[in-house]
Amino acid sequence: MIEQTLIVIKPDGVKRGLIGEIITRFEKRGFKIKALKMLNFSKEMAEEFYSPHKGKAFFNELIAFITSGPVVAMILEGNYALSVVRSMIGSTKSYEALSGTIRGDYGLGITDNVIHASDSKESFEREAKIIF
Repeated sequence: MIEQTLIVIKPDGVKRGLIGEIITRFEKRGFKIKALKMLNFSKEMAEEFYSPHKGKAFFNELIAFITSGPVVAMILEGNYALSVVRSMIGSTKSYEALSGTIRGDYGLGITDNVIHASDSKESFEREAKIIF
């Protein structure tokens, strides 16, 4: 089943020069890049993007981190994109992510975990509207 999903290479991934490596992993897996852009999240944009986490203890940390530098956002398309991409990126907590996943190979923490990916069709539609 062909689906689309959104990924965001976070400021730590951009600063560490991992953009090409991450894009290559998705292209080698057969995903097509339908949209791609580099941007800086404003505080308002970040608060809307992370609104499902509003009121949680880590919300302000998420906002501060995602606005700390440029990010690269992509809409990817391919077979079962939502679930395949989530398995490729690994656990949110980098120290729990399996070796071979993006977070397992490059993540340094929970917030500084290199990449975000939509977790559902609804999240993809909401997040993609904010960025694109």
